[in-house]
Amino acid sequence: MNSVASFMRNRMKRFAVQIFEAIDKFPTSRKGCIVQSQLARSASSAAANYRAAQRCRSRAEFISKLNTVFEEIDESAFWLEFSVDTKMVRPEAVADLSKEADELAAIVCASRATARKNGAQIPRQ
Repeated sequence: MNSVASFMRNRMKRFAVQIFEAIDKFPTSRKGCIVQSQLARSASSAAANYRAAQRCRSRAEFISKLNTVFEEIDESAFWLEFSVDTKMVRPEAVADLSKEADELAAIVCASRATARKNGAQIPRQ
């Protein structure tokens, strides 16, 4: 696996771990538990699907996995915003996570566009 792919794989996993740490600070009300669960699922799914993208057998499969990664990162960003909008957490409590979600989404979107345009090589281990 090349160093960029390895860096991104670790960054995605680190984002999921940070989300898991953050949700422990959410309220344990029924609403809080729903948001905790949704955030945990979307962030961990993004990391797992990015990992899976590194093992794809074709460019089409690679692009499809990146689509899923983008959707899951975007969903994570939504739940972070929602948690602030519903006053479950203060904006500063999730600001770094929100910024990271936005950055990861932009990187994945650019990677997907590059793969579509250039037929980029699929990173291999």
